Amino acid sequence: MNPYRGCWHACAYCYARPSHQWLGFGAGTDFERRIVVKRNAPRLLRRELGRRGWQRELVVFSGDTDCYQPLEASYGLTRACLEVCGEHSTPVGVITKSALVRRDVDLLAELARRGLATVHLSIPFADAELARRIEPFAPPPARRFETLRILSDAGVPTGVSVSPLIPALNDAQVPEILERARQAGARFAFSTLLRLPGEVRAVFEARLREALPLRAEHVLSALRDARGGRLTESAFFERQRGRGPRWAILRDLFELHRRRLGFEDSGSRRGGPAPAEERGPEAPSSAPQSAGRQLALFAAEPPPPARARGRRAR
Repeated sequence: MNPYRGCWHACAYCYARPSHQWLGFGAGTDFERRIVVKRNAPRLLRRELGRRGWQRELVVFSGDTDCYQPLEASYGLTRACLEVCGEHSTPVGVITKSALVRRDVDLLAELARRGLATVHLSIPFADAELARRIEPFAPPPARRFETLRILSDAGVPTGVSVSPLIPALNDAQVPEILERARQAGARFAFSTLLRLPGEVRAVFEARLREALPLRAEHVLSALRDARGGRLTESAFFERQRGRGPRWAILRDLFELHRRRLGFEDSGSRRGGPAPAEERGPEAPSSAPQSAGRQLALFAAEPPPPARARGRRAR
């Protein structure tokens, strides 16, 4: 669920930049300053969740651009969409860099009480100066850790996303990020490797060379090492992880400290399933049924017809 397209935070590495071109804008400064506001998002979401085929699947805010960027303070679309999800007992997972999420701590705490909400803060840097150079208009790391504490104290299950993991740039900060997040009450942690699809590569390289001219080549070389000689990977199941010895070191570093600090792996929990009393008798978990239907495609006999499902909210 993306109430906004484009993002004021201007993170050089943002994988969503190319999607702005679908709207006729550029992936560079247009992405950061020509923000599209989906004013009718709450109404459309209510319509989708009200369909008979809706199974109360997890809705993630945001899969593309930050749902709590500054314009949210004026439009309130994210809050309105969260309220709609609450009305329909639909679990939500929020991923944001913004301290504005604190405004909705009351709503998120109520959803969490019903087992319907988890919030992850994206914190790829512990060093404030380095963060400012690469993600210039996002809140500084200290505010994000503070936000984790406020949400955790309110009873909202929280996690930290150390993403993207950028070899030779922020990998040495992983232990500190996880330590501070754990101290702030975060329960979950995950990380993904930097990917540079389409025009993101040019934006990231330009920002890197401008901000850190003496380190730029080393960072790009290290990324190639972690990607088997390439700067990026487009294959769906491979693009957020690497290959080879360098990647193994990065992966093991993160896993070592995640386990040492007692984090749960949030790779499969970025919002959490609704408890049985919230799902109701007509909304069982869809995973086993879905898997069965897929496997049945390879059977000699055709599978039995599945109950019609409504279109998922986007």
